[in-house]
Amino acid sequence: MTADEQEAIFQRWIANHLGLMIKVVRSFAPVMTDQDDLLQDVLINLWSSIANFHGNSKETTWIYRVSLQTALVWKRGERRRNKQLLNYMNHIEKNTTLFDDAPTRDEDVVEQLYAAIRQLPKLEASIALMHLDGLSYRDIADVLGITENLVGVKLTRIRKELSKRFNGSN
Repeated sequence: MTADEQEAIFQRWIANHLGLMIKVVRSFAPVMTDQDDLLQDVLINLWSSIANFHGNSKETTWIYRVSLQTALVWKRGERRRNKQLLNYMNHIEKNTTLFDDAPTRDEDVVEQLYAAIRQLPKLEASIALMHLDGLSYRDIADVLGITENLVGVKLTRIRKELSKRFNGSN
């Protein structure tokens, strides 16, 4: 594969699937600066993985797989980071406004949803994210290497857990 072909594929994937990558990033990284760092890692790993993509699966399945694997590795490293630094960054983010307008109710609900998803175990968070993005049970199963039946069971449990967290927080 030539560098031009790799660049064309990469640009097409970004143009068509950046939203998917951002959803993965937002579900794993609680702070905007961490989201930026994680997105960069996802893009680097996606670029590096192009040569290994042979079209045996859908592009979205491949991109999810790379994005989720990158996020999982990043999350493991996050645990080792200094918790005081994370708390400080959260404090700064909450007390710094980049826009004059306050967040809308919809933005607050979306942020609460991502916060609740971040609290789920990794597998469940991944399933919830892909389900919200409209992937079929089969596609989710392909990305994660599990059965469609397990996806259905997990989604039922995830819905109950998220409902409990939302109802408990209001």
